[in-house]
Amino acid sequence: MTQPRKLTIDIWSDVMCPWCLVGWGNLKQALGQLDGELDADIRWHAFELNPDMPEEGEERTAHIARKYGRTIDQSKQVQGQMRQAAEQAGVSLDYEGDADPAPDAMMWNTFAAHRLLTWVIEVHGAEKQTELKLALFEAHFNQRRRIGEREVLLDIAEEVGLDRAAAAAALDDEELARKTRVEERAAMEMNITGVPAMIVEGRFMIPGAQPPEAYVNALRRVAEKTAAVAEG
Repeated sequence: MTQPRKLTIDIWSDVMCPWCLVGWGNLKQALGQLDGELDADIRWHAFELNPDMPEEGEERTAHIARKYGRTIDQSKQVQGQMRQAAEQAGVSLDYEGDADPAPDAMMWNTFAAHRLLTWVIEVHGAEKQTELKLALFEAHFNQRRRIGEREVLLDIAEEVGLDRAAAAAALDDEELARKTRVEERAAMEMNITGVPAMIVEGRFMIPGAQPPEAYVNALRRVAEKTAAVAEG
């Protein structure tokens, strides 16, 4: 029986990026279609959409309007399009908590979250990093938690089975901060200006949130190319 071909997929993204969650949902569907044919080793890398975001954050609709020069109504329309894309991808951008009224949808500074993700892959591996990444997506979009705050991040880390004290130490580790900045600079050096951006086998870029069939086709092409190189 032929073993599935293994591919490494490095994903530059931000935990506040709705298109990154949509891209993940579509990639997951694609990998489901490729089950038995290809296996993926997925690693997440830091990209901050709003590196200058202040500690108090900014309300999402107002942020989109300000950043992209849109009216509030246009900003709401964009968010509606994002929700439709998410639904098709099998993920959700909607608030799913119990608070009534729902908390404001906010944008936060995410550098500390990226530092945690850098730590997790080093210490616990790629699968645990993906688990934390998805928990951060859920906390931000579906629970509207304040993921720019240290204690909230430590709560989320603990909820996925990570040691709280070790996670706190990671947030204070300047070497981890340096490594996270290196990842951000690597994105700039590869001309990654928007996310998600997926680099397959360290060479082939798939930009943006693509439909599942686009990921299927791209991953098959990469697998064919790498197999041809391996066979000489």
